[in-house]
Amino acid sequence: MSGKLRIPVLTAVLALLLLPLATPAQAAQRPAVDLSASQAGTGGTVTVSGSGWRPHTLLMLLICGRATPARGVLGGTNSCANGDGRAVTTDAEGGFSRKLPVVEPPVPCPCVVHVATVTGAQAVADAEFQVAGHAVEPLPAGSAAGRLAVLSDTRLDGSGGVLTWFGAPPARTLVFTVGNLGSTAVRNPVFQVGTAHGVFAPQWDEQQWRGTLAPGKKAQIKLPVELAAGAHGDYTVALRYGGKVLAEQPWGVGRPWGVTLFWILLCLVVPAAVFRVGLAVVDRVRPRRAGGVRHRGLPRPAFRLPWPALRAPGPPARAAEPATTSTLPWFTPDRGPGTAGRLSAPHDDSPTSPTTPTTKGPT
Repeated sequence: MSGKLRIPVLTAVLALLLLPLATPAQAAQRPAVDLSASQAGTGGTVTVSGSGWRPHTLLMLLICGRATPARGVLGGTNSCANGDGRAVTTDAEGGFSRKLPVVEPPVPCPCVVHVATVTGAQAVADAEFQVAGHAVEPLPAGSAAGRLAVLSDTRLDGSGGVLTWFGAPPARTLVFTVGNLGSTAVRNPVFQVGTAHGVFAPQWDEQQWRGTLAPGKKAQIKLPVELAAGAHGDYTVALRYGGKVLAEQPWGVGRPWGVTLFWILLCLVVPAAVFRVGLAVVDRVRPRRAGGVRHRGLPRPAFRLPWPALRAPGPPARAAEPATTSTLPWFTPDRGPGTAGRLSAPHDDSPTSPTTPTTKGPT
């Protein structure tokens, strides 16, 4: 055997020898779930154990209806008893053990214990479980024979309004085109639309499209997507069908600034109103001063400028008038005691008047 052929032969032999050793190692990395009992009644508990999960990962344990390990949870988290779920963190080796209370899910069985990651990359595992006394209904017929694939880029149609600016739930429409690559028609396919925020795993919601997609045909599908009230930040909308993620679409949601503005105005208006009410109460209870007038009712002194140069210009000042002495009411400046007229008969005191001869009468 030549040297050129010896190397490929040795490589193939080593691969065949190492294949049995690699298979168990790969299988051990797959998440697995074990239950302490396959059936229990409402009010009891079941111990859920797991292995093969990522170390130090937060998991959520739920009892879900209308689900099987092969087909998964058809109704998404809406088919699970979310209020009675339990959280657990895996250890350094990826294992965990946690007691889970047994409650009835909101939909009929078949039921499973659903274990899913909360943060990081998505990982899911289901274990078959029967809730004693709970209703059981057959699952809807599946469409596994049809193969759907996304043929175009997904997009989110729609925009926010005034209500969204004030904290209303943001809503969009996921639009995409799918084609049937299988050999049989797909009737009323059920898609799962998930929304993830940051590093958290997506929360899946079931959406059913009404229609029939023949083999080799394609159709445009529109599915509604809605977030919680007040949601903002970077989100990712994922589309899943038949347990396989078909597409992902980023969604940047703006902050509801209307809510922030409302709280700012509330912090300004309420203290101002309390201050005004306090002033009114103080004015009521303040004691009255002499004369029945409160302190607030007294006139304020006129404001005067401290510098003469800054006073407002006024009319020119008059010349100082001589002060007049007060006199008695029967004296005037024209009639003083020295100039008063005589009280006797009028006569002429002029020195230039001629002397009038005196005529003597007969004696």
